Parts: sequence; structure tokens; C-alpha cells
Amino acid sequence: MTALRDGAARLIRREDYCPPAYWIDTVDLTFDLDPAKTRVLNRMRVRRNPDQPRQPLRLDGEDLTLARVLVNGAGTSFRIDGAQLVLENLPEGDEPFELEIFTTCAPEKNTQLMGLYVSQGTFYTQCEAEGFRRITYFLDRPDVMATYSVTLRADKARYPVLLSNGNLVEAGDLEGGRHYARWVDPHRKPCYLFALVAGNLVCRSQPIRSRSGTDHLLQIYVRAADLDKTEHAMHSLMAAIAWDETRFGLPLDLERFMIVATSDFNMGAMENKGLNIFNTKYILAHPATATDTDFANVESVVAHEYFHNWTGNRVTCRDWFQLSLKEGLTVFRDQEFSMDMAGSPSARAVKRIEDVRVLRTAQFPEDAGPMAHPVRPDQYAEINNFYTVTVYEKGAEVVRMMQTLVGREGFTRGLKLYFERHDGQAVTCDDLVQAIADANPDSPLARLQPQFMRWYAQAGTPRVQISGQHDPATRTYTLSLHQSCPPTPGQPHKEPFVIPVAAALFDHEGRLLPGSERLIVLHEPHTEVVFPDVDSPPIASLLRGFSAPVILEHPLSDDELLVLLAHDTDPFNRWEAGQQLLLRRALAAVRAEGPVHAPLDAATLQALRAVLRHPTLDAAFKELALTLPAHTYIAEQLDEVDPQRIHAVREAMRTQLAHALHEDWIWAYEAHQDSGGYRPDAAAAGRRALTGMALHMLCLAARDSGNPVWPGKTYQRFKDATNMTDRYQALSALVSAGHELAERALALFHERFRHEELVLDKWFALQAGAPDRGGDILPRVQALLQHPDFHLRNPNRARSLIGTYCHANPAAFHRADGAGYAFWRDRVLEIDAFNPQVAARLARALDRWKKLAEPYRSQAHAALRVVAAHEPLSTDVREVVSRALAD
Repeated sequence: MTALRDGAARLIRREDYCPPAYWIDTVDLTFDLDPAKTRVLNRMRVRRNPDQPRQPLRLDGEDLTLARVLVNGAGTSFRIDGAQLVLENLPEGDEPFELEIFTTCAPEKNTQLMGLYVSQGTFYTQCEAEGFRRITYFLDRPDVMATYSVTLRADKARYPVLLSNGNLVEAGDLEGGRHYARWVDPHRKPCYLFALVAGNLVCRSQPIRSRSGTDHLLQIYVRAADLDKTEHAMHSLMAAIAWDETRFGLPLDLERFMIVATSDFNMGAMENKGLNIFNTKYILAHPATATDTDFANVESVVAHEYFHNWTGNRVTCRDWFQLSLKEGLTVFRDQEFSMDMAGSPSARAVKRIEDVRVLRTAQFPEDAGPMAHPVRPDQYAEINNFYTVTVYEKGAEVVRMMQTLVGREGFTRGLKLYFERHDGQAVTCDDLVQAIADANPDSPLARLQPQFMRWYAQAGTPRVQISGQHDPATRTYTLSLHQSCPPTPGQPHKEPFVIPVAAALFDHEGRLLPGSERLIVLHEPHTEVVFPDVDSPPIASLLRGFSAPVILEHPLSDDELLVLLAHDTDPFNRWEAGQQLLLRRALAAVRAEGPVHAPLDAATLQALRAVLRHPTLDAAFKELALTLPAHTYIAEQLDEVDPQRIHAVREAMRTQLAHALHEDWIWAYEAHQDSGGYRPDAAAAGRRALTGMALHMLCLAARDSGNPVWPGKTYQRFKDATNMTDRYQALSALVSAGHELAERALALFHERFRHEELVLDKWFALQAGAPDRGGDILPRVQALLQHPDFHLRNPNRARSLIGTYCHANPAAFHRADGAGYAFWRDRVLEIDAFNPQVAARLARALDRWKKLAEPYRSQAHAALRVVAAHEPLSTDVREVVSRALAD
């Protein structure tokens, strides 16, 4: 991590990329592990890059104490230049030479959780993006790939488990109660994929035999008390291995594959070759302590990190600007995996809808704000700030468009060619697209490849304007499509994108017109498409399956949207029709003058009732269809945002749904009970999601009527629940409705789960994210900061309370008195002093301050200016607030 403290940040530009002046072929590391003073002996085989001018060898280092430097076994001169070790008197020839560096570091003082650190008595590492330089001096860049052998030595009683990448080749005892383990990774890798773990852990092991007939050992290491929560993660890993070999022909390439979980981790997980290190949040799952969402996230993230074994490890990034090469591609792969695991078409659609909701509520605002950047950024001051929804989620949509343009089989063929060409190399996004195009020479992608690369080069969310004209004389329907993209910082003008638009036509009775389904590839600013044999004006269903990450401006009437909501054969667009109806009602109420009254009309309510009562729709789909558009999504449709007005409108809509559909909610709750044992499959999870929504609505209606029946039933369900999903939904329903039973339930919940760290995170988050009534949430959050179970230095706990309040509770955060912004200001500065990564993510809560109405805008601006003026300030936070304040 490059956390400069002098107020200046060196800007790194993609156009300045230059291959390294030296290559490192082999690395032999020996660690004598001690929390206060760990000794690291680094022996490297180094050679000059013959394609670069002769120059000194400059190695990156941070917070290291240098003790010795040897070249070919002899002492040599060196100098320290800032954060680099500079060696000038190197052998003259081009033959490889041996470089030995001996350093020490203090893992127990490493609060940044980057490099080598200690958490609860166990050693862990996190090296992506630039953490390896906190372990030893090195060429800390992803295009320097070497083979590693690692020897770990430590006290055997305190650290009985010693792990690193690759295969265990030797282990034994040493004098003085110490022991050692030697690991060798047969695959070349960049240093960001290095990992070690040493501690007192237990292991769940599972031998497997792959489809190709090779045997492997899978292991998950956790603390002893958590072993019973690792079964689902192991099943997810086995499913991911089988899926990747079946879908893409990519086998596990190591004798063993290991996962270790820790609660002190800045990221969700890390794909270190053969030794994945995970945040416990994405490994531990038990019905008593984890919700359906937790189970689904474990499956997805375990798969994601395993898939990196090929898309990220075997083929890695040339430089950090190419981050989406591995992340966008691997997110796409884990999305495809999760859809396949879901099974039914309806369940697959639910996964797709959930992914698009993330894109619209997080990535679209990023594309429209000060941190807007292309999927492949052009420059950065701190690379950790660019682990963003644009790089990950939008990057995945770009990969999905490639599959759409070449077909599923064509994409598999292209990925095979990609590995044939680049296995063991550090490459670019261009190389991926080139391989997919070359494997499908007759596809639209191959024909439009240079233009398609604009998805990697241009920031912003394209807009596609739609109009249609029916000609009864010729029985044709002409669809006109026009694309544009608004300016973003540094990119005032945008060239046309390649936008695949999946389309179909319906008549006004909801029947799909034969032969109307097609893929329109929009690549000009404007195009027209003619549909033949259309007898009457049709209803166009466009962007089916969300075939491109764009904003569609399609002026369908309410009646036409109601037809699609009732009949569209594409589940995504069926959901989308309902969302557009709800969005229209919300925006009309937000823009209206005076008090907020019932925003929903009778036709919309009846359509939603029909969805809820539909005999064949999946329960999870129904829950999504009746979920209101997010506060953030509504705000993005407005030129000026009054957060309290949006909150009032959404609350009025929720209340109206609760009362108007009261009998339907009772039916939904009773008809979707799961009487059998807990199963985390999509169908059972969908039924629980719908019953949870019904409870929320019934408690909300009871709040207004004063009827104690449903709050009482909800409290009883909370106490009697046999799984965390049902228990947490009942608790959430009481808290959301503001019922007096909520405080009693919160106290019982804490008492029962006070020793379960991940469950306590839910307890903190639920209170921080509760509906704000008269400004009561901020005082509660401030009080919870003093709670004995709150630990600011634990990233999960900080995110659960502070992150939820600032990022996920806009009505409570955007207070008219500015107190929410003052709270944000103080916490950003407090956390930045010890963990700049977590602080920078919190800092982004005010990315969109310029859209706020007064008095919010001025108060947010003042808070940002205070943070920007503070000294010292990390590069991480400085880059975020500087971009937010820029004109």
C-alpha cells in the first residue's frame, strides 16, 4: 500500500507503462516468524531484461529494517531512495546473478492489514495490490513472475500450522520447541499472489478425484470453534472445481488447494495461488448463524476465488490498469456458476436481477460521479481505490457482452484460445478480447473489435433512446435506436459503443409475436431495425436479460408496462416493467409539491397483487418484483436530490403496499412456510424471502392500526426460529416497523449471539440501517461506538456499523443539521490513521454530494473540505476527497 503522508501523491499513468529493467526468475524465502520481529531472508535469481536500457535495480520496500544485501555471495553497495532500495554495482554481463536481502519487520504493529500481519495470534498476509513490499524488498509489480520456495520457522506450540503456496515438500522439528515447513509452488506467479499463514488452526479436509482422474486434497483452515461452519464452503469449493472443469475444461492444477479464514481482513477474499485467504464472512455458514444471503455469498465468493486459479493466476495482469482482465472476467464466471447452481430458469433470472440491481445502485452512480473511470483506468494515485464496482461488476458486463456477441460455445472456444496463447504470462485486456474475437472470426465481436474496446477505454453509462413506428400498409414495425454517453471527468466527448440489444415484440394481449426475437447490435450513433409481418402496433421488449450495461430510455405507456409485467417471457424484463412502473410513481411523488400522499394508483397495486398471487412464479421472483426501487436508484434519476423527500415517498409507498395488499400478505406468509429442515437451495431461500417480506409488511400495517396480533406473531417467530434467516427477518421486521417489541428482541438477540462475531456484525448493521424517525439513528450509532463489542480496528465491525450508516441509510445520514456529515468526517480521519483502505471506502459515501439540494450540499462540501485539509492524510483518502471536490 502506498500511503504517502506528506500530502503529495505521485500519479501513475497507463501510457507510461514500461517493462521492468530486470526479471526475477526464482525466489527462495525463509521466515523466522515472531510477532514483534520477524526475520525474512530473501534469495533471488535475477537477470537483466535485454530489451531495456541498462539501469540500476530499484526494489520496492515499506516499513522494513534492512540488515544485509549480498550479490553472488559478496557484499555490495546500495542506497535507499525514498521507499526503494537501489543497487547500482551489479555484475556487468547478462548472466543471472544471485541477490540476497535480509530484513526484519514487525507484524504485530501492522494495522493496515497489508503485507505480513498478526490477527488474534495468527500470522496472515495480504499482498494485492502492493503489500509484498511490506514483507521484503522486491520488484512489486504483477508482470514480474517467478517460482517460489518458502521455508517457515516458528514456535511449534503457538504456531502448529505453517502454510504457504504450492506443495508441502518438507517439514520437521527444530531445537528450542520450534518447527519448520517448506513449501514449493511449481507455477510462476507475481508476488501479489504470495501468501503465508501460521497459527493454531484446525482443518476440514476433503480428498477428491477430478474428471480427468487426478487426486487432490482440499483443506479449509479456521479456528477450532468455527469448524462446524465450514461444510457449506467445502461443498461450494467442490462444486466450483467440478463446474470449471465441465464448463471450460479448466482442471485444478495443484496437489492441494487450501483456504484459510480470518476476521481481520480488508477484502472479501484473496486468490493467492493454492492458498486462498478469506474474510470469515465468506467462509463460515451454519443455519443457526448465517442467513440465506450469507450461504449464497459463501458459494459465490468461494467459486470466484477458485476461478481466479486460471483467470488471474495462470494468466495474470501485465499492470494494475488491467485489473478487470482478471476481476471482470472472474466475476462473470462466478455469476454464470451461481446461475447454473440455481437450477430453474426462474431462479437463474433472480440471480441476474440481483446482479443488475448492484450495477444500477452502485456502479451507475459511480459512472456519473467524480470517481468515474473506465473499466481499464488511465491513471491513479492509489491503486487500492480502483477495486471498484466499475472494474468488477461493469467489467463482468463487458465480458458478458462478448459472450452475447459470439454465443456461449463461441465464448468457451475463445477462452480456450486465450489460455493456449497466454498461460503463464502477464497480459492485457486487449489480449483477452483478441482471443475471443480470433476464435469467432465471423462474429460481430470480430467485425467490431476495435470499437468494442471503447468499453474498456471510455467511462460513463451509455444511454439508448428508443422510438418505434408501425406502418399498417406494409405490416412493418420500425424500431429506431439512438445512443449517447454523457461527459465524465477527463472525457468530455464519447465515441459510439458496441451495444447488443436483445429484443422481442408482444401484442397488447401479451402474446409473443412469432419470429420477433433477435439481437440488435447497435454500433452507430443511430440505427433503425425493421420487423416484418406486424399487423398492429406492438409492445417492444428491449434489453432482454439486461444485454448491455446501459440506461434504456423507452417511452412505453403504463398500460404497455402492465402487459409486460403480466406476460413478458423474459423474466428480467418482466421484473423491469414492474420496476419502471414503481419508479414513475416514486418520481412523480418526489417532484410534486406539498405533503406526500399515496403515490401508487389502483392499476399498479392490482398488477402487484397479481404478481404476488401468481400460481407459477417463483417466490424469490415475487419478492424482487414487490421490492421498491432503491433510494440510490431513484436519486440518480433526479437533477437535484432531497434525501428526506425520497425517504418520505418510499415510506409512503411501503405503507400503501402494506395496507392495500394486507390480506395478500397474510396469504403469502401462510402459503410459503417451509416446514422441513433448513436447506439453502434457491427454492427454499425464495420462500423464506417472501415470508420475510410479508412479515415486514404486516408489522408495518400493524404499526398504523395499533393491532398487536402480527407484531406478537413476529416476536414469537423470532424466538422460535430454527434458522438465522427466519430469526433475522422477524427481528428486522420489528425494527423496521419501529415496534416496541424491537428493543426486547434486539437485547435477546445480542445475549444469544454475543460470542458469534459475524452475527454481531448483523446486530450492529441492523440498528445502523434502521428507518430514521425524527433523527434517532445517529444517536444510536454514536452510542454503539462505545459498545464493548464494537471494535473499530476490525474492518468487518467498522463496516457493519459506520459503513452501513453512511453508505446504506441515506435518510439517517443526510440530516438537515449536517450531523451525519460531521460523523462521517470524524470517522474517516480516525480510521485513516491506522487503515487507509477502509477509510477510503468510507470516504466515498459523499461521492455524489454535488447533486444534493440545500442545506445538504453546503454541509457535505464543508465536511469534505475539512478532510481534504487534514494532515497527515493517506494517499487513499486524499485521492477520493480530491476527486470529489474537483470542478
